[in-house]
Amino acid sequence: MSGHSKWHSIKHKKASTDAKRGKTFSLLNKEITVAARIGGGDPGFNPRLRLSIEKAKAENMPKDTIDRAIKKGTGELEGYNLEEVQYEGYGAGGVAMLIEVTTDNRNRTLPEIRHLFSKSGGNLGEAGSVAWMFQKKGYLVVEKGKIEEEELFEIALEAGAEDVSEDGDNWEIFTPPEAFEEVLKAIKNKNVPIAVQQLGLFPQSHVKIEGKNAQQVLKLMDFLEDHEDVQNVWTNFDIDEKEIEEAMA
Repeated sequence: MSGHSKWHSIKHKKASTDAKRGKTFSLLNKEITVAARIGGGDPGFNPRLRLSIEKAKAENMPKDTIDRAIKKGTGELEGYNLEEVQYEGYGAGGVAMLIEVTTDNRNRTLPEIRHLFSKSGGNLGEAGSVAWMFQKKGYLVVEKGKIEEEELFEIALEAGAEDVSEDGDNWEIFTPPEAFEEVLKAIKNKNVPIAVQQLGLFPQSHVKIEGKNAQQVLKLMDFLEDHEDVQNVWTNFDIDEKEIEEAMA
């Protein structure tokens, strides 16, 4: 398991459920609105919107809230003007970081993100400075015990997955972007619950860090993911699980 995945797993176990849900609802609201604005309000013809709605339902977001977010995106309801921005930078120890933001005011958001980097021993870079280190992939997580290993491998690989690997109590499945929906559908057709489903940016290699650098990077991750405009943070750090747990204590 990568350090990034370990950090998320530990953090989410320790997080307040109510606080996490409030942040999650806010992010999903923005994602659904932007997806509907870009690709239309019909999830049958808009894969991005369809995935966002599935995520929202998995988090028990009320149907009325989902519908309002869609209508804001299509212009049926008055909403605010959101735009997607990607920032790139380095954390302590040379860790590469990609930050996906949805904001109604980039002139406010950019200085805030730059300040978070600065106070955590990092710095923002130019566009393209770290993006080349990451690849877009589909990512699915299935808990062990929900399906036999051989069956999952067969289903996923036949549907187009490129890799299925063990990750503690889970199976991690990576797919090319174009095969993501087919793999997702194939697993769901077997009535196998999926713990995580997303299209994301994943590093081609990892940077091992420890000590002060590790603590600064973990602090920066916390700051960024708590920011109201940050949708996702992708990074290539690898930190020992024990060190992550100590930082989360």
